[in-house]
This record gives sequence, structure tokens and C-alpha cells, in this order.
Amino acid sequence: MRSTLPPPDLDYPETDGQPMASNTIQAQVMITLKENLEAMFRHREDVFIAIDLFWYPVKGRPDIRHAPDVMVVFGRPKGHRRSYKQWEEANIAPQVVFEVVSESNTEQELAKDKKEFYEQYGVEEYYIYNPDTGRWKGFYRQGGKLVEIPEMEGWVSPRLGIRFERGEEADPGVYDTEGNRFAAYLELREALEQAIEKERQRAEQERQRAERERLLREQMAQRVAELEAELRRLRGES
Repeated sequence: MRSTLPPPDLDYPETDGQPMASNTIQAQVMITLKENLEAMFRHREDVFIAIDLFWYPVKGRPDIRHAPDVMVVFGRPKGHRRSYKQWEEANIAPQVVFEVVSESNTEQELAKDKKEFYEQYGVEEYYIYNPDTGRWKGFYRQGGKLVEIPEMEGWVSPRLGIRFERGEEADPGVYDTEGNRFAAYLELREALEQAIEKERQRAEQERQRAERERLLREQMAQRVAELEAELRRLRGES
């Protein structure tokens, strides 16, 4: 009787041993995109955003993979992952992908090799930023193809609602749905700290107002009691 051995467990590496970014500008652009998108979708529990995370689209094929600089997946919960194995994620492919031009990823390579991969495995929108020129190149899905967007300045992402303009080095020139420019991480942190301080001051002012009202009520109650006592005295009441 022949026995069937279970297939060996395949290894899906979490890293290729290469640094996340080739230079500090690329790293800052990646972080700026990721953190601002996280802020935009902070109230959506079904939007997963990752930076430099291996995406495996095909079960049993660990050799088929890419780690987009930034990817956005609608329909999947937030949370930490060691990699994005699509068959474990309701077979949902990342809908939006960003890449940043660097020494290790030229614009020509990103617009050809990676575009072919993203086209084959279901990406809906693919955006490439070149910090040297401040320009974006974009593609969106029409049928089974990723078609180049003729003019990126002023383009609004159908999925994300963000607007693309010309950037400058580490500033990618992207604006959120309310027209606010995507800020660098330190700018976001400063803005958050300012918002927290403003809220603290508002709460302190509210506390002081409530305290003044309490003291006023006590004073009024005391004055009423004094007037009632004086009225009783004038009436000869004890």
C-alpha cells in the first residue's frame, strides 16, 4: 500500500536581506506616504497599509513576490504581519501600490518589470515617485492592463481620493481629501503635539469656567440665605 507524504512546508522569507531604502530621501518619502495614509484611514478598520512588506500572491510559489515601498489594501483588517500571503487574506490583492525611484530601483525598471508584476497580480493603481525630478508617473487598471496616466499633476486617485502634484525631493507633493499637503513624520508629530496642547488648554479653560460658575452659584446661594435671614429679622421672626 502506497502512502502519500504531506508536502514539505515551504519557506516564505520575510526579508531579502536588503535595506528598506537605498537612501534617506527614499526612506522619508516612504514614511511620509505611509503615515499620512494611516492618518487618513485611521477610522477605517478594514484598510491595511504596509511599508516594504513582502507580498506573496500565489500559494506554493515563494519565488513569486515583491515588497512594494508602500501598499494599501482595502477589505483587510489593520494589524501587524510578517508578510502578506494573499491566500490568507481572502485572496485580496493590494489595490494601490507606491514605489520610489532610487539607485537600486530605476524609473525604467519600476515602469517595466514591477509594473508587469503588479499588472499580472491585480493591482488597480500604481504610482512611481522620482525624488530627483519631483515628478510622478502613474498607472490605473483598465480591463486586464495597467494603463499610464497621461498627466499626473492634478490627478486624483480613484481609490484613495488623494491628489498628486509636483513634489520636491523628500516632499512628494501629495494632498489629502481635505486639501492638506502630506506632511513629513516630524511635521505630523509636531501637529499632533500642538493639537494635544490645544485640547489641554481647552479642557483647562473649561475647568476654570466650571469652577467660576460653581463659586458664583455658592455666592448667590449665600446671598439669598443672607437676604432671607434679614427678611425674617425685619418681620420679627426668629
